[in-house]
Formats: sequence, C-alpha cells, structure tokens
Amino acid sequence: MNTTEETNLPKVYEAAEVEARWYKYWIDEGQFTPTLEPDDKKPSFSIVIPPPNVTGSLHLGHALNTTLQDIMARYKRLKGYNVLWVPGLDHAGIATQNVVERQLKEEGKTRQDLGREAFIERVWEWKEESGGTIINQLKRLGASCDWTRLRFTMDEGLSKAVREVFTTLYKDNLIYQGNYIINWCPRCHTALSDVEVETNETEGRLWHMTYPLKDEKSSITVATTRPETMLGDLAVAVNPEDERYKDMIGKTLLMPITGREIPVIADEYVAKDFGTGAVKITPAHDFNDFEMAKRHDLEPLKIMDIEGAINENTPEPYRGLDRYVARKKVIAELKEANLLPKEEPHKIMLGSCYRCHTVVEPMLSKQWFVKVAPLAGPAIKAVEDGDVRFTPKGWENTYFDWMHNIRDWCISRQLWWGHRIPAWHCAQCEHITVELTDPTECAGCASTEITQDPDVLDTWFSSALWPFSTLGWPDDSPEQKQFYPTSTLFTSFDIIFFWVARMIMMGLKFKKEVPFKEIYIHALIRDSDGKKMSKSKGNVIDPLTMMEKYGTDALRFTLAAFAAQGRDIKLAEERIEGYRNFTNKLWNLARFALMHIENPEEPVEVRELKDIPENELSTIDLWILTGLSETTETVSNAFEKYEFDTAAKGLYSFVWHELCDWYVELIKKDLWGENGAQRRSIAVSVLSGVLKETLKLMHPIMPFITEEIYARLPGTTPGILLTTLADDLPAYPKETALTASLMEVIKAIRNIRTEMNINQSAPLECICFTKDEATKKTLLAQTGHIKALTRIGSLSVEKSGTRPAGSAFTLAKSENGPEIEVFIPLKGHVDFDAERKRIGKTLAKLDNEIQGLTKKLGNEKFIGRAPAEVVEKEKAKLTQASIEKTKIEESLARLKDLEA
Repeated sequence: MNTTEETNLPKVYEAAEVEARWYKYWIDEGQFTPTLEPDDKKPSFSIVIPPPNVTGSLHLGHALNTTLQDIMARYKRLKGYNVLWVPGLDHAGIATQNVVERQLKEEGKTRQDLGREAFIERVWEWKEESGGTIINQLKRLGASCDWTRLRFTMDEGLSKAVREVFTTLYKDNLIYQGNYIINWCPRCHTALSDVEVETNETEGRLWHMTYPLKDEKSSITVATTRPETMLGDLAVAVNPEDERYKDMIGKTLLMPITGREIPVIADEYVAKDFGTGAVKITPAHDFNDFEMAKRHDLEPLKIMDIEGAINENTPEPYRGLDRYVARKKVIAELKEANLLPKEEPHKIMLGSCYRCHTVVEPMLSKQWFVKVAPLAGPAIKAVEDGDVRFTPKGWENTYFDWMHNIRDWCISRQLWWGHRIPAWHCAQCEHITVELTDPTECAGCASTEITQDPDVLDTWFSSALWPFSTLGWPDDSPEQKQFYPTSTLFTSFDIIFFWVARMIMMGLKFKKEVPFKEIYIHALIRDSDGKKMSKSKGNVIDPLTMMEKYGTDALRFTLAAFAAQGRDIKLAEERIEGYRNFTNKLWNLARFALMHIENPEEPVEVRELKDIPENELSTIDLWILTGLSETTETVSNAFEKYEFDTAAKGLYSFVWHELCDWYVELIKKDLWGENGAQRRSIAVSVLSGVLKETLKLMHPIMPFITEEIYARLPGTTPGILLTTLADDLPAYPKETALTASLMEVIKAIRNIRTEMNINQSAPLECICFTKDEATKKTLLAQTGHIKALTRIGSLSVEKSGTRPAGSAFTLAKSENGPEIEVFIPLKGHVDFDAERKRIGKTLAKLDNEIQGLTKKLGNEKFIGRAPAEVVEKEKAKLTQASIEKTKIEESLARLKDLEA
C-alpha cells in the first residue's frame, strides 16, 4: 500500500503520546464507571482484580492477567453490558513489613525501637508515598478498571468486613485458638499456612541412627533427614504387622545424648518398607508425628525457639545452637558412640518461606485457626454442581484434590502490619472476648484487665472476602445487588489454594452465593526455550520496557496471541517486535484509507455500510463483507470461550491478509476513480465501513491505536466503548467462492513467474480453462485487477481447450470453488539453458551443505560434546536443506517437461 500522500494521520504511530492522551480521555469521560440506576436494562458483567501487593511492580504475569481481564471488560461493554471492574491493592503483610523494616535498618533502628503504633504509622506513610506504584503501571497497560472504586485490603470498609467475618466465625465455633504444628519462618518470625510454603525437591541426606533398648543388648535403628530433631523424640513407632519389631512393641528405649527413656509404640501409619521400618516421633516438630502423638497421648516437647535455635529443653551443650549447627553436633556424637551405622544421599521435599526463602521449621505453637471442613463441603459441591466452572476444566482436579485433603487454616501471623486479631484476653479469668466493637471489659467476668491479641490475620483472610467486601459488604449497597456474584475470576494456578478456594468458601458462608460463576486460569509465561523466567538466569522480559520500546498494544496483542488454554507461553522479545509490525500495518492501512476518504481535490460521499444497496456492491465488496462477518463471529465466539489466541489470530489474518493483502489491492483502481465516480464512492465507503467495524472488533486487545484511528473516520465520535459490535452481519457465500477463485488464479500466476525465474515486469500471456460459467464471468470482469496484480499482458478464459505448447501449468482451486487450469506460455520469457545451469548450481550447493551436515551429525564426538540446542539447530538445518533440494529437483523436472 502506498501511503505517501498526506492525511490527518501522522506518518509514524507515536505510541507513548497516543496512549497517555487516550487513557486520560477515558478517565475524564468516566467511560470505565458503570451506571447504577435500578431501571438499567443492561445485563451486568463484573470482575474483581486479583489485588497486587502494595509493594509490587508490574511483571509479565500481571501484564498477562490484566490484559486478559481488560479484553473481557472492553468486549462486554461493546456487547452492551454494564461492566464493573473493581481494582485494588493487597496490604501484603510480610512483604510490606519487610520493606519498612529494611528502611529502619538503614537508619540504625528496629521496629521495636519505634513501638507498635509508631511502626504502623510509618508503614502507612510508606504506603501513601511509595506504595501502589503498580496502579500507575496497570493504567499504563490500559486497564479499564473503575478507578473511582479503588480498594485496599486495610481500608475502612474492608476492615469492617474482616471484623464482621472474624466475629461471626468465632461465635459459630469456626475460629479457635490452640497449640498446633504450624510452618514457622525463623527469618520472618511468623507462622505460615501450608500454601505459603514453597516446596522443592532437593538433594538431602538420610541418616540411620541407633537407639538402644533399656537394660537389653538389642536396639532399633531409625532413619531421618533431620537428626537434630532427635533431641525432642518421645517415641519410636513401628507398624503392628511388622514381624521384625513385634517383640519390641511396649519396650523402653534409652535415647542417646539426652538419656531420655521413650517407648516403642505400634501405629498403622508407619510404612514397613520405608527406611528401617521404624520411625522416630518428634511431636513438636513434625506434622505427622504430632497427629500420631495425639493418638498415643504423648505430650509434645518443643526444642527450638523462634530463631530456629535449640532451646532449654535439651542438654546444656546444645542450648543456643543454630538448628544446622546442632545437626552437625548430633551426627558427630552419634558417630563417636558408633550409633550412626549408615548415611546416604536422599532426595527430600524441602519447604521454604514464600517471601524470604528461609527453610521453614515445623513447630508447635499457639495460633489461631479456621475450622475449614464445614466450609469446604459446600465449596466442593458448588464446583461439582457447576455453579462455579473452571477454564481449562482440568484445574477442577487440582481444586478437588486440595479441598478433599484440606487442613484447618492457620490465620494468625506474628507481625505488626495487618488486621490485628479482634480478640481480647482477660488476665483474671482467661476468657477471650470477641465482639464487633472493641470491648472495654471481659465478657466473662467484667474485668477491665483485658489486652488485645498481639497477632495479625493472614493476608489471605482479607483477600478471601474480596469479591463482596469490595462491593460494600457488610452494609447494603446497590453494587452488591447489581454485580454480585461477579462474573469471572481471572487468576493463576498457583493461588487456587491461597485465594480461589477460600473466596468460594467465604462467599457461600456470608453471601449464600458463590463469589463468581467462572474461573479462568491463565498460563505461565516462560522464555523462548520453555524455561522459567528468573533474574538469576537473566531471561526476564520487563513488560514496562516492552511497552516503552514497542507500544502497549503490541505487548497486549502478543500476550493474547499466545494465551492458548492449558499451554505455557514461550515468549521472546522478537514476538513482541513482530506484533509491533502489525500495529504499523494497521496504521498504514488507516492512512491509506483516509488518503482517499479525505481527498480535498476529489471529495467523495462516504456512506455507512447499511446505507449502500446490495446491488451496488461488487463481488469483491461482498467478499470482504463476508470476511468481516465471519471474523466477527469467530472473534466473538473466541472471547466468550476465553480462547484469546483464537481471537487474536483471527483478527491478524483478516487485517493483514484479507483486508490489506487482497481487498485494498483489488480495489485500488476503484479508489483512484479509474472505474467511475460511483464505483469510487462505493469502494471508499466499504473500505471505511469495514475498517470502522474491524477497529471496534480489535479494540478489546489493542485499545489505543484503534481509538486513535476510529476517531478520525467519518461518522464517528471519540469513544469506541460507547458503541456496540455489529450483530448478524450478512454473508455472501456465492460471491465469496468466486472471489476465492479469482485470488487462486492471481496466486497461480505469481507462483509460475517466481518458480520459472521470470522477470517481474515481463508482460506474460495467461490462458485459463474453467467449466464454471460464473467463475469465467468473474475472471473476465476482473481482468483489469488480475493484470494490475500480476503484470500479465493478456488474459483469456475459456471453458476448455488444449494445452498451449511450451507453457507452464498449474491448477488453481479454492476450498469450495471449481478447478481452473492456468497456463503461461514461456516462449521468449525463459532461457532454458541458463535456467538449467542456475538450478544446477543451486542444487550442487545444497548437496555440499547436506553432505557436510550429515557428516557432522554422524560424528559421535560432536553429538556427545555439543550443547543439545546446537545439535537440534544443525538437525533443523539438515531438514530444511533436504526440503529445499526436493523443491529444486521438482523445478528441474518441470523444466525438462516444458522443453519436451
């Protein structure tokens, strides 16, 4: 397309300027804020954003999730829905406290120096000054959230919801305080829920330790990956069916190092075939041991403090030692006493804190818990009954697996930043008072000596209420009536446990309805080789850099194009650069169209598509309108099914190939007025109308460039979101088939010219045979277009005939069209001797390349030493060279046929 003439659209698309201008316009005009009139007849569509941490910065995961949410929000607005997309931030307990504590450390202070209230004030100051950077980054991405409803998990309304939920659950006996084994982070000094522990397989050791029987010469050997915990052993358990140990059950062991006497107990939990078949029981520092100890009335003995150091419940030489130092000392003592018969490598699943990555320690601790089982049952049934649907559906299995094996949820954290647990302890009677407002006296004995619990709630406690607390609950609000349950939750697989399941449980408990009807689980973004992105590997792609470099629309389109359900995204910067070329293609198409729409020297009437009588439209016009109709249906269906890649690819194909490569080229003579003023007016009107509808269809994925172009087209006003997508666009299958045959003939002629190495400007003669009369008429009617696009000198179309002597031949046939025989006489256009020599040289070069690659890949040293990716690259070269050789040989064979 030639777009050299001036239009009111600049030659170069300046993404940064356009994006800032239009985003401000959308905000100023309130285009992201829904109406709340009770008589509003629009259907509702609502989303709550997964609240990013207040400490966060935009990464590709955020960019993908936000882009997909924004696509659906914009698409639903264009389908006539009243859309609410609630934005917000999570207070991120551990992460935020760590940030501020690091600041204090630089000042030579600790939070203890400030005291609790002053420290919390300091965190709020940080939040107001530096927190929420990610909000501006989400806006940069184009997120069409209703920013007038921005929420924060510790704002007044959400804090009220948290208090209501905690109080209700406590009074329903679903929250309790008790000693229990929890995951403890020695670095953050707080409990962690199971899902806050990152578990990875790592190389460890398995130590076999011998415990002698008291007053006997025999002994039992146990196997462990944590020798230091033997300081807290209270029993050794064996399977009651294990013949090796039947005679030892009930006897007493004399522990090495501690000298403690412990029993041999029988429990079916013990696996006979693991290790020695005998298991040491440390109830205060192992989840399974804790449960077994309860069955056997063993009182747990805690041997570590909050720092992960050995405490006073152990022999004096061990007190104060770090757990790993203690491990080495235990091993050394056992070796010296000949009580460590075996040590071997052993893979272990090691848990670490999801924030600071310190290895967690299972530890007995007094914590607050939610009794989850009564809440889990209805949440399981909701998914089983289809009230909540997962996409892709396979994620339901992950949800069920966790829900059926759920344990009580530890909700207390030993932090200062967060929702402080609204429970007051009485110094007189030890009663716990929990009310909706702060009490002044004990509800049990009326004593005023009450103090509030020092712990705060798990961040995920407030997040679990997000779908309804952000809409005004526990107060009545029009938002709840209109937008709850929300429509779709967009999230990643790794927080199905953290967040999704808990929202379903809380929604059913407090709103008696599921919090959302559908859950879309998006893919994980990896690098181009399929490896996980990480800063240490240097393969991270920064979305902010990509937006700056290639424009936001290019990044968004890339993410959508690769968002195939159930498949990780392999992303490289080159992909984003490629789709930047697509934005340039669209921009140039718009410039070309406006050049003809706005031609002041030859003004033209531009009509709406609906105002053009069908009988005035050409076969080619009807073909592009059919393409628009089919693309609209494809894209709309894809959005409804969350098949974002299908939508993006459909749009790309229509714009680049059908609209730019074919329609614009086929109507150029019309646009330049060579076929009369009326035909020019119709061609301009169709091009303008198709472009307008295409921009609306593309807008959910590429909002900025589409808005910029749309506002310049005749008959439009700024604000694509204020319009609706066209429904029931007509399709013309007959004209579409005829145009497809026309394009196949053009491609056939071009292919012959290329394959036979004929000069592009040589005026060839083309002879076509087709038995289909309608196709014949179309080809003859479009002779001018065929000549213009293929540079042939003449075209004749007959029903049948004999093959012209010395002519190249190909069969042109579209998917549903008739066969068309295409002949190009080659006399005077091809020097057969020169062509044969040219092909021979190419063939010889390929033979040498294939021979060299075959030799290299047959070399065992190369295969053994070269990196796998290098070997694969060489194999790919060999495959490609072989394919090219086959094509060249086919060309040589055709040349011989033509000479015959």
